Amino acid sequence: MAGKLAASLPVPPSVPATQRAAQRAEELGYESLWIADSGGPDPFVVAAAAAAVTSRVRIGTAVIPAYTRTPPVISCAAASCAELAPGRFVLGIGSSSENIVQKWSGIPFKRPLSRVRETVSAVRGILAGEKSDLSGRALETHGYRLQMIPPSPPVPIHVGALGPPMLELAGEIADGVTLNMMPVEAVPRMMEHVAKGAEKAGRDMSHFEVVSRFMVCITDDRESARGFMRGFFGPYFATSVYNRFVAWCGFEDEAKGILEGWQAKDRAKVGASVTDAMIDSIAVIGSAEECREKLEAFREAGVTTPMVSPIVGDEASAIAMFEALAPR
Repeated sequence: MAGKLAASLPVPPSVPATQRAAQRAEELGYESLWIADSGGPDPFVVAAAAAAVTSRVRIGTAVIPAYTRTPPVISCAAASCAELAPGRFVLGIGSSSENIVQKWSGIPFKRPLSRVRETVSAVRGILAGEKSDLSGRALETHGYRLQMIPPSPPVPIHVGALGPPMLELAGEIADGVTLNMMPVEAVPRMMEHVAKGAEKAGRDMSHFEVVSRFMVCITDDRESARGFMRGFFGPYFATSVYNRFVAWCGFEDEAKGILEGWQAKDRAKVGASVTDAMIDSIAVIGSAEECREKLEAFREAGVTTPMVSPIVGDEASAIAMFEALAPR
């Protein structure tokens, strides 16, 4: 596979296991490591741990919710990671979902566009050594200055985006965009909105990075893999953010059935609504060669940095998958 290939962290069951996976991914030639923030190990801790055992790969968050940490907290964590991995750290920020923000954290999931825009603005200023001074529609911060040397070179900031408004915001204000859980057919439409945002701001897109996490399962038992993905996708696509997104991607009937089943607490209906066609379009399942081909199709559609996220339950299996899909 030509071009950049990334690995997704963490891997089960622990931070030390993730360190070993990070080290092995670098040895295998992966260009970057991207860390999820979805209830596992703290992503900034994982980034620091990965930085300690690597010397070449870029290390990024994909992505940090804009609601669950304040701009000063995000900034000092990002600056610390950048100090441990000079020139290698990328900060990804997104709105996340109601489940993580509102249900888990008790924070109202309001004005996501404003929250992301203002968080990026505040964090970028703080990382440049400026004193915070922002009174926005969604957040406020005044008088905070980073008590350490500002990162040099500056930390690139990516925005996690799904639908048109956030995609356009990414094109307008970010150094890259992080995508997730879409069929290959949706990528050109998504990139049209990113380009629209960049055009609005008069920005050059030639160095704009498009990162995307892909749920990958190398197997010859496609039905079992689909069954696992079905259980994973159902709750994910029941959240309103992802439910609207998957409908926008062309799975209107599936989205409607998932939402109705979830609201009725009918898990059977949720599962039945996650069709094989949806799974096969969004997940990457099959032999190693089939998985390579599918990742390459996403690259050809506009993803500059596809990310391998092994759907496995242990460290050895995750590393084996990184090995099987390693850059050639």
